[in-house]
Order: sequence, then structure tokens, then C-alpha cells
Amino acid sequence: MIKNILFSYFFISLLAISQTIPAHAEDSGVENLRQTGKAFAAVAREVSPSVVFIQVEGKAQQAASSNFGNSFDDDFFKRFFGDKFPGFPSPQQPQGERRISGQGSGFVFQTRDGIFSDKTYILTNNHVVENADSIKVRFKDGREFDAKVTGRDPRSDIAVIEIKASDFKPIKLADSSQLQVGEWVIAIGNPFGLSHTLTVGVVSAKGRTSVGISDYEDFIQTDAAINPGNSGGPLVNLDGEVVGINTAIFSRSGGYMGIGFAIPSNLINNIAHQLIKDGNVTRGYLGVYIQPLTRELSDSFGLKEQQGILVSQISDDSPAAKGGLKQGDVIIEFNGKAVTDVGHFRNAVALVSPGNKVELTVLRSGKQKVLTVKIGTLSKDKMMAKTPAQTTDEIGLTVQTLTPKLARQFNAKSGEGVVVTAVKPGSVAAMAGLDVGTIILQVNQKTVQSASDFQKEVKHSANTKRLLLLIRQNDSQRFISLSW
Repeated sequence: MIKNILFSYFFISLLAISQTIPAHAEDSGVENLRQTGKAFAAVAREVSPSVVFIQVEGKAQQAASSNFGNSFDDDFFKRFFGDKFPGFPSPQQPQGERRISGQGSGFVFQTRDGIFSDKTYILTNNHVVENADSIKVRFKDGREFDAKVTGRDPRSDIAVIEIKASDFKPIKLADSSQLQVGEWVIAIGNPFGLSHTLTVGVVSAKGRTSVGISDYEDFIQTDAAINPGNSGGPLVNLDGEVVGINTAIFSRSGGYMGIGFAIPSNLINNIAHQLIKDGNVTRGYLGVYIQPLTRELSDSFGLKEQQGILVSQISDDSPAAKGGLKQGDVIIEFNGKAVTDVGHFRNAVALVSPGNKVELTVLRSGKQKVLTVKIGTLSKDKMMAKTPAQTTDEIGLTVQTLTPKLARQFNAKSGEGVVVTAVKPGSVAAMAGLDVGTIILQVNQKTVQSASDFQKEVKHSANTKRLLLLIRQNDSQRFISLSW
């Protein structure tokens, strides 16, 4: 009898405990969410006072404009939002000089105290302030200041502006190399002019290059909502440290679609200090034309693995030529670090101070060779890494690899196809309707990523004298066949 009573009591106790577990689990889940929300709120309290709303006025020379305020460069927006911005009027204005206004975001990077020289340096995007005649910044507490440009770097889309004040707290920059995909990040800025808006997401990718936004790219990709007006604002981690500058979104509809890009803090730090010190940026120069090493190229060069980048041409009297680099070399390491991407290599060389020596490990005729090269200075008339144009006399066509600069010019995506830069009148290409700005995506149903890829396919067609091209003109794609 006692055993039965004890068993019944034990069974009832287990039943009671089992019924309370879901309630405890539910309470724990809600508490975790509550703590996460408090963490976001704490970051906002810490960082928001150092984030600014930037308003600019200036002049621009363009055929037409939109009232869509954020940047002076309408072409910049068309790459992300198309020709029409939903919900916003787009009145056309005649070509010529016009007064325009724009807006964006920024954040306090550095302050200096002095009896006659109190200054606060604010980081933002170059495209926010590049054509500005007047700049005003407004802090969350309502204080407003006139600002002036300290220095701009269009090639990285970074700018520093300054105000006469020093009582603002700079936001610390994190080491972006330690940032992990999947980490929480918070974007703070002024989308659509809505001051000090906070959005939350995660890092969805790192090291994005060939996006076609700037010449030097190493973007953090995030799904934190970034919209027009967020440009120049900080992307911060849960410690309230800046991991990047919010720069652009990718959108086919005109609105946020879950893909935003931010310039990483390590690149920001290097550029910003140069702009504050000198007003401009000095970059390292190697003097090579480089291209991705495709599987086909790897096989052609007899390489066992598809690694590194290919040197397709050496500039005369360049640091690369003096250092012993040769056409056909495959660069696999830069200062002991593996080279896997053209964009990353371009950035690495650019960040080396001119006069410093670097070690390049190359594959040449199947053997590794270590070269020591003294880096030069990249001037305005030089490019650190280029891809040459290729002319095909058979069809009267000149094409060039889509560099970030060309991609912006022709509203295309860097690394996807080649762009037609010249067409001979009366040629096969001209009669087929190809013109300057046409993007060639495929040749004989093979994707082309560089001018050399295109030239190779033309040579392969020497016997048949026929090419099947997939082209894009005015955002529409079609196949055309060329015969000669």
C-alpha cells in the first residue's frame, strides 16, 4: 500500500514537472530576446550622439535630375535603384548647370582640442559631399554646424569633413579583419531624411570585390536595412565599434532587398588618416595588368591547382618590371599571404607606402619563385592593375575588360562580360548593330570575364568564321551571330 502511494506521488510529481518545463523554456526565450533588445538599445544610446545628419547644396552638370535626395551623382543611384525611384517625383530639367541638394550620414572619427583650432573630423562617403558648395551637419541633440571638406578620395568613396568644435565623442573603429560572417551589426543613419534611424541585421558576407561601386573594393555585405540617406553612416558591432561605413544597396525595385554594402573599418582607418594629414591619398603602384585565373587558363598554363592571379602584361619601366615580374607569371602570395582575388590584390598593393619592399611568390613554368619588388607611387595617369583592350580586326571590334570604372560608365557589373569600346564603321560588328557600350556576356555560349577571354574565343573561331554572342543593350539581352 505504501509503495503504491509513493509510486503515485512520484508519478504525479513527474507529471507536474513536465508540464512546467515548456513554461520555463518559453520564459527563458522571451528573456533572451529581451536581453538582445537591451543590447541593441545600449549600442544606440552610446553611438547615436556621435552620428550626424549631413545636408549639402551644390552644382552639377547633368542632363536630368531627380528629387531623390542623397547624393549628387544620379548615375550612382541608377546602378542600385534604376531610372525611377518609386514614390518620388523625377522632373526632367534641361541640360546645363543646376543647383541641387542632397543628404546623407556621417559619424565623428576624431577630435582635436586647441586654443584656436578646435576641430571635429567626421567620416562620410565621398559621393555625399563631392559636389558640395555648402555642407551642414546636425547632431542628435539638435546642434547644427557648417562643415568644410578636409579631404576626399573618390577611388575608395571615402571623405572627411570638419567642423569647429571638439566636445563630441569619436566612435572607436574595430578591427574589421576580425569580423565574422553571421555576427550582429547595427546600421545607424538618416534614410530618406529620417534622422537617427537604427536597423539591425547580420554580416552576410565579407571581402566583396568587383561590385562596381569604386576602384578599391573590399565590402562587408549585410542584411541590415540600408537605404538612401544611410550613405556615410556607421555600421557598428555589439560593442558599439565601427566595423564599416554604409555605402550602397543593391536593388532591382528601388527599395531595400536585403543586400547592403559597407566599406570595412581597416580600409577607412588608413584612408581617413591620410586625408586628415595630407588632404589626399597616396597609393602604392606595381605596374601590372592582371586578370582572374580561370580553370581554362590554369589548364593552359599547366597548373595543377587553380590558385592565384595571372599577370597578362607588365608596364614599361614599372616597379614590377624592375623587380623581375614577367608576363605569364601567376602571383600566388603577397608578403606571405595567399592571393586569390584580383580586387584583394589591388587593395593590398595600394595600401603599401611607396618606397617599401614587398615579396611576391609567383609560379613560373611550374616552379615557385620569390621576387622582391620596391613599390612605386600611383599617380593620376597610372593604374595599379589594368586589363588591356583587345582589338579583333576580323569583325572590326575593340573590347575591354569591365573594370569598376568602366562598369560605372556603362551601367554594368565589374567582372561580368566585356564592354565594346570601339566599332569600325562598315564592319561585321557595325552591320550587326553592335555599338560602343554594348556588353558582351558570352561568346559561343562561353562566359567571358576579360578581354583576353574574348580574344581567345575569336581565335578559336578562325576556321568557322562564325561567332555566337550573347549581348546586353539597354538592360535587355539577346543573341546575335557574326559571320565573316
